Amino acid sequence: MNFDVSHHNLLKPVEENTTSYKSTLSSSLFSEPSVEGCHILSLTNKAPKAAPSEVANLSSHSVPTKKEVLRSIPTTAERILDAPGLVDDYYLNLLDWSPSNILSVALGGTVYLWNATTSSIQELVSYADRTVTSVSWSPSSPQHIALGTSDHLIELWDAEKAEKVRTIAGHSGRVISLAWNKQLLSSGSFDTTIHNNDLRMTNPLLSTLSGHVGEVCGLKWSPDGAQLASGGNDNMLKIWQLDLTTPRFSLDHHKAAVKALAWCPFQASLLASGGGSADRTIKFWNTQTGSLLNSVDTESQVCAIQWSKTRKELVSSHGFSQNQLCVWKYPTMTKMAELTGHTQRVMHLALSPDGTTVCSGSADETLRFWRVFESTIGMPRDAKSGSGISKISCR
Repeated sequence: MNFDVSHHNLLKPVEENTTSYKSTLSSSLFSEPSVEGCHILSLTNKAPKAAPSEVANLSSHSVPTKKEVLRSIPTTAERILDAPGLVDDYYLNLLDWSPSNILSVALGGTVYLWNATTSSIQELVSYADRTVTSVSWSPSSPQHIALGTSDHLIELWDAEKAEKVRTIAGHSGRVISLAWNKQLLSSGSFDTTIHNNDLRMTNPLLSTLSGHVGEVCGLKWSPDGAQLASGGNDNMLKIWQLDLTTPRFSLDHHKAAVKALAWCPFQASLLASGGGSADRTIKFWNTQTGSLLNSVDTESQVCAIQWSKTRKELVSSHGFSQNQLCVWKYPTMTKMAELTGHTQRVMHLALSPDGTTVCSGSADETLRFWRVFESTIGMPRDAKSGSGISKISCR
């Protein structure tokens, strides 16, 4: 081998401008002897098709997104009852629906009973010198109803016989909230105390619960009877144990009076509470730990709350500015419907025993019936179907 020649060839520069060099480079890159007229990003030739097996592997299978379906809820009232004299007082509890399908409403000093099966109306009692400030049916003895009065008394009535069974004294202010726990009847008063009365006893007062510094306008026993929730005009929510006279929890998260209280029927120790016009929230609590689970701004005064018996839903009633009812899906608190028609704040709610119909009582002196929830049991619909306006009492 001639090393001098080889060394010369290695060091010899490539003649890039020669025609043969260009032709060789063009053929290597574009399979054409010349690059003239050939575009690097040319779309004249389609890309080769992928093999069938590769297509199968690259195919994307669309997974349908799970979309929350909101059921249709009627937004007009099925029935309207005229209720002249329904007192416009946020702190009172003047409406309740019995297990035997009797709706009670206090109009001033008179208590009316409306039979939702027959549409008949009965006047239970009428006072000229005092006002009935709260009504509550016994869940375990459906013919008995408790009344709280402006002159500090609790009266127990047998509605079937239209007879007063007994009168209980002890409070020093009007009795504005009542709650049953079997034979135990609890009462909340303007005097800021709660009385627990055992109605089987001659002297019924078992205990006095002190802790609020404002009138006790909200009062509800838990479904298992182990805890009592109380709300007051002092903006406080308190949780009491059955056998204790001091609150287990004193919760100061609300910024206005706490009247609206409702225990969840499907989840133990879950309580919903609603605040007045300076607060406007619905709050959810774990009453075993005292922890706040969620808070929702409803943008208006919360007057009352009712849970559905058959669905994970609840309904709330409100004051200014819409005076509406809202149906919520729990736990997302998606607003499912707004029910309008009242012209003043909706202070009271009561749920029918079959769980389908909500009755709302308003300062506009009407009761409206809304078929909000679906039923899992059959009940006569005579009184609930149809529309129209009936009068509880003539103006």
